[in-house]
Amino acid sequence: MTNAIALWGGAVVAAALALRFGLPALLTALGLHPAYHGPRYALPGKRALVISTSHATLDRPGRKDGKPTGVFASEMTAPYYAFVDAGMTVDLASIRGGEIPIEPVSLRWPLACEADRRFLRDAAAQDKAKRSPSIAEIDFARYDIVFLAGGWGAAYDFAQTEALGRGLSAAWAAGAVVGGVCHGPLGLLHASDADGAPLVFGRRLTAVTDRQVAQLGIDFTPMHPERDLRAAGAVFECRHALRDMFAQHVVDDGRLVTGQNQNAGTATAQRMLRVAGGQEIASR
Repeated sequence: MTNAIALWGGAVVAAALALRFGLPALLTALGLHPAYHGPRYALPGKRALVISTSHATLDRPGRKDGKPTGVFASEMTAPYYAFVDAGMTVDLASIRGGEIPIEPVSLRWPLACEADRRFLRDAAAQDKAKRSPSIAEIDFARYDIVFLAGGWGAAYDFAQTEALGRGLSAAWAAGAVVGGVCHGPLGLLHASDADGAPLVFGRRLTAVTDRQVAQLGIDFTPMHPERDLRAAGAVFECRHALRDMFAQHVVDDGRLVTGQNQNAGTATAQRMLRVAGGQEIASR
């Protein structure tokens, strides 16, 4: 009997360990947060701005009682550390300022990536996220790179905030590299180029797909990147997978650089560094 109990207990522990370490590995193998093996770039002495949502609940139309949401963590943390490691001065900002809401599950097992775990060990970065300035306080023209982090929250306040569009227009006019991932490119909808034309019109870009939105069953948000960017005249590109949450794609059209979803945070940031004139320092 004692041996049987010991064997059963050992089997339970083995199963728990297999789940604890095996599920994240399986998700990565399927395409979630793949390891980045491309070139890395340095851009010391320059400035980057990562902008996140201020909307904290996944609300259905006419309601304010949705479950907690916000920025999907890796869509903020992965570019943040790519820019930090490039030697840049990196600021975090949000639509309204104050504490940036972070999608709770995105910081937990099995979805958290290495950049998320680094963030959870980084008191200074966490303080930036808790005390973010609002976009109204930001001089966008000071930055060499402006990155729009995604997550469900951005569907509620990026395209709805004209001040974000004005800031991005100023950054573009000053020569910045502009872009983002997932729902982040919704912030481009009010941005204009130097001639006053809509920045996205006729330009190639990517963002989260209508298919991914449908597959995740969250089709009630007020804005959908693929649908609304196409409607604004963008040349929308993407890749599909069995489940689009496992797809990855990055598009650069001059100084406009975008990534399809949460899997492209690092790759998009590195592409932005390259476009901004970064010097290649390593590939791994």
